Amino acid sequence: MSSMTGTAPDASAHAARPLGEIEEALKDVIDPELGVNIVDLGLLYGLRFSDDSVLDIDLTLTTPACPLTEILEAQIDEALKDLVENHIITWVWTPPWGPERITDDGRDQMRALGFNI
Repeated sequence: MSSMTGTAPDASAHAARPLGEIEEALKDVIDPELGVNIVDLGLLYGLRFSDDSVLDIDLTLTTPACPLTEILEAQIDEALKDLVENHIITWVWTPPWGPERITDDGRDQMRALGFNI
């Protein structure tokens, strides 16, 4: 399943965006079930610009049966609206997500929310 969305007000706005800046913006995308951003949860598997300047985003979920893809896609659209002209989200399942992918910051956020991790 993939989604192509997003238009920046200035079409050239995406031209020289470093991937680190985009990854930082994606920290505003919060997993609705766990309350932690998708980057620190380790759900972001890859970011790259294709030859036609479209941002390709490889994402996974904590479980393939998760019904929240539309919510995450809407949050991603909002987080990237001023950074890239177009993006495509590709949902990937290999390798499967596991808690070992959570960053130290993500673990701190989860502990602050009451998770024992």
